[in-house]
Formats: sequence, C-alpha cells, structure tokens
Amino acid sequence: MKRLAWVLTVGMLTASCSGHGAMAPGMLPSSHVAGAPGGGTATSRVAEAIAAPSGWSTTNTHAMSLSGATDLGAVTASQAITVAVGLQLQNVSQLQAALKGNETLSRAQVASEFDPTSAQVQQVESYLESAGLTNVSVTPDNLIVKATGTAAQIEKAFNTSLHSFSFAGNNVYGNVSPAYVPTALGGVVVAVLGLNDVNDFFYKPRMATQATACEQGVTVPCVRFYDPATFQSAYDVASLPPATRTAIAIMAEGNTSQAVADFRTNEQQFHQPQVPLQVRQVGLASTDTSGDTEWTLDMTYSTAMAGNVRMLYVYDTTSLTDSDIALEFDKWMTDDTAQVANASFGECEVFPYLDGAMVLIDEVLVQAAAQGQTLFASSGDWGGYCNVEGDTNGVPGGVPMVAYPSASPYATSVGGTDLLTNADGSYQGETAWEAGGGGLSQFEYAPYWEAQAQPVASQGESFRGLPDVAMDAALETGAELYTSGAAANGSCTPCITGGTSLASPLAAGTYARLQSAKGNALGFGPIRFYNIYANNPNASEDSTGLGAWELVGGFHDILTGTNGLYTALPRYDMTTGLGSFDGAKTLGQI
Repeated sequence: MKRLAWVLTVGMLTASCSGHGAMAPGMLPSSHVAGAPGGGTATSRVAEAIAAPSGWSTTNTHAMSLSGATDLGAVTASQAITVAVGLQLQNVSQLQAALKGNETLSRAQVASEFDPTSAQVQQVESYLESAGLTNVSVTPDNLIVKATGTAAQIEKAFNTSLHSFSFAGNNVYGNVSPAYVPTALGGVVVAVLGLNDVNDFFYKPRMATQATACEQGVTVPCVRFYDPATFQSAYDVASLPPATRTAIAIMAEGNTSQAVADFRTNEQQFHQPQVPLQVRQVGLASTDTSGDTEWTLDMTYSTAMAGNVRMLYVYDTTSLTDSDIALEFDKWMTDDTAQVANASFGECEVFPYLDGAMVLIDEVLVQAAAQGQTLFASSGDWGGYCNVEGDTNGVPGGVPMVAYPSASPYATSVGGTDLLTNADGSYQGETAWEAGGGGLSQFEYAPYWEAQAQPVASQGESFRGLPDVAMDAALETGAELYTSGAAANGSCTPCITGGTSLASPLAAGTYARLQSAKGNALGFGPIRFYNIYANNPNASEDSTGLGAWELVGGFHDILTGTNGLYTALPRYDMTTGLGSFDGAKTLGQI
C-alpha cells in the first residue's frame, strides 16, 4: 500500500485488463533453484540465488536496491542496529495438514510440535553472542531471536554490507548485499530482519469533509454516508447476537492514547456499547501519532460490526518496519487471546519478499491460522497495482503487484466496494471500488482452499489471488468518523472516511460476530468462506441494474465495476473476491 521503495531487477509483469485477468510472464522468480534459501512455510516462491561464499549459507534476506535514493555510502561503523533473526518452524507439512483437516490446535500443541527447538535457539544465540551482539532475547515461540550490535558487528555476523541513503527527505539504511549465516545455521535461520529501517508499511484512510466527499465520487452518485447502525443493517448483522464471546485485536503503531480517546468518543456519538479494551505494547514505546485516525477507524468499525466484544486488544508496536510488524503479529499469535485481528496497513509485496519478512510473517500467520485465529488485512487503495508515484491513495496506478500481508495465504485479504442501500438502510447492491486492491501475487502460491474458486489456479498455475472478500470502501459512500486529528479542515465532527482501511475492520467485525455465534468454533475464516462457495454452485438470489449482484451462499457476489486491471464478474474475481457478507445468511451457511 506504500509506494514501491525497493526494486527487484527481474522485469515487469504485464497483465490482462479484461475479464478476470490473464497470467502473463515477467516479474516471476525462478522456483526451487539450487542454492536458493526457501524454507518458511514453502508457500512463497524461491528466488534464484547467487551461490553463498565458502563457509556461509543463504537466507531469504536478499540485497536491496533503493530506487530514487541517493547512496550516502557505508553506514557509520558504530551505529547501533537491532536485528530480528527468524528461525525455521518444525514439521511445517504436518502443521498445514492440521489446518487443512480443520483442526484447531491449542497454543501448547503448536509450541510442542512445531516451534523451533531450544537447541536451535541456543545455536543462534551462541553465534550472535560470539559475534559480539548483546541484548539477545527470544520470542516465546522460539521463532525470533533479537540482538543488538554495531553496524560493523552486524555486517561481519551476516557477511553483508550496510549503506545509508537519502530517500524521500529521510535518511535510512539498508543492506546492499544478501545476508548469510554460517553453514552450521543453514536451514535453521530463514531470514534476518532489521538490516533496513525503511518504514514501508503504509496506512492512510481516505478522508474528507461531508461536503467534499461527494465531489470525489467516480463510479456512483453520492447516495449516503454510513454510521455503525446503517452498516449493521446493510450487511445484515444487526439480527445476530453481539460478539461477546470473541476478542478482536487491532494492529497499531506509535502512541495510541489519543486514538483510544477518539474511539471512546465515537462509541458515545454512535450510541455503541463501551467495550473493554487493553493496549499491549510490543517493543519500545513510540511518540508517533500519525496513525491516530487509522487506529480510531479500525477500533470503531470493527467493534461496531461486532456489536460488542469480549475484549478489544490494541497491539502497539514501535514502528512500521518489517521487523517490528513481524514481532507484533508474533505477539498476537503467541498470546492466543484474540480470535480475530485487523491490520489496515500493507506494503508492496516485493519489499517483504526481498528482505525476508514474507517468509517469516507467513510462519507466524500459519501458526495463528492453525490456532483458529484469523487476520483481516487491507488489500490496498491503488486498484490492481502497487503505487510507485508517491501518495496517490485512492487512484489506481503503479506496477501490477499486490499488497502484503494481505497477500499471505494465511491472511484474509479485504478489497473495496461502493455500497448502495435502500431508504431504510437495507442492502441494495455494490460495485467494485475503482481503487480496491486486487490481482495475482507474484510471490505467494494459492492455498488449497482458494484454488477451488480462483480461475488461474484452475489453469494449472498457483498464484495467490486477492482479495478474498470485499466491503464498503468508496469515499462517496463512506463512513462517518469523529477524530481530533487534522484529517480534513481540522478535527472531524464527523468527517467521512473510506478505503480498504474501512473495508477490513468491517469484515473483521462481521466475522467476530459469526465466530461468537458459533462459540468460537469456526477456526480460520478463509477455509470456511471458500467452502461456502464450493457448496453453492448456483446463486439463490440476484439483482440487476446499478450495483448488480447474486447471492452465493452468504456472499453478495458483485457483478459490476473494475479496479483498473480486473473486472467484477460472476463467481470469484480479483476485484471483490467472493463478495461481501450478508451476515445472517452467512451464519446459516458457515
């Protein structure tokens, strides 16, 4: 969702602009090349790798090339750098088999059967300490070992080179050669995060005053804006019991105090229950408040669609670097107290592929999925592209790739729609939002549950398709939100917000309601969603005209609109995925 900061020198993808979109050659890494690191969950493609130097083994952390930046040369040798060394899970195929068998495992079961061993952790710790690194610590699942050292020590420990760059008005650093580990750690270490400090994850809900939101409409007239009650009516969740058995986690960053205060204001303004809330700090506290509006939006509309929650957890990490986000997701997974989570942020998938975060975070998310936890993630706001032209949020364009972590097979990718309702707030229809993220991942394989619906998988290929589901995202049909930040002409009283930053918490809150109604026995959501489609080969209801749709099981299969590269068509497509929820009907199918 952020502009493409790093470039991968393997060509560009060209995709069809008609129908579902066709497979095309281009930006695809070679698969299973000898000498390539691989590992992780074996769900992302293996890049061709240069042979490791004698005595060293490769990792999934590749060299970075910062496009449009000025290389300032080697970093200062004494600069302090903290790395997060990711380890390989045990018995990955058995873990995936448990997920496929719809087993929900306890955290203790996952830890005993699949976490890296204490002996492997000790190997890594001993090596880092022998390299002079200090403050060595291990996450509870043995998956990530953190350590701090000088740049000189880090370069020597991982046989890499670190350079400083001037980029977009900031000074950053990154590794200009791959990261290696000693051959004794080959197959134990899958990635080394922290070798760059680029805050590449992007969050930015679309915001406008009520007066200007309608002026930005593109595909449909500005019919109405929505508050929690009208969203509940439109997506047919108001008749369901509130999610008082289920906890929701919001993935956030920075100082969230004002965001929480603004969330409480929204609860009061919209006459919603005041939910119990805990902030869980992950890593060092930060003073950054630039994400306040995003976190307020996530809290407000996830809990509103849920009706209520057992607990709302706000996971608050230090920064939006890949290493801090990996630690945040890992904390949610190892806590294993929230069945549903929302991440309304993402980055162009090439970046976590290059620095190894994709492999490590997929390891975290597959464990969460096996434990019955479901992460909902925004698919992006640049249509079927990754943005490379600065801040053009809400305008399709860029390179034809998708956002991560939305692209992870173990996340639920949420795309965007324009929502239309009748005078009483009941559902009328939707069209694909012109800037909703969607398309084919160039780096992740399609999981088996998606393969039964995704058109490319049926052609003998395996590319993860996005999104899985979609909800309202268009600004001209957006959500009311009260914030104290200067989002549009001062504080919002209220303002209108949109983007897949809105769609994702709407979906997360809906699923929390379904989970709670089923006693938290549903497990990982996408498997259930795609099974509904497989069990409903024919539509049971339909509507024509503006916002045409068919009802497939519990989903509004959206039939009109485009995101620039792909078009909404019957059944699964890469604009709105399976479609949007009809909550009550989904409950009857799930």
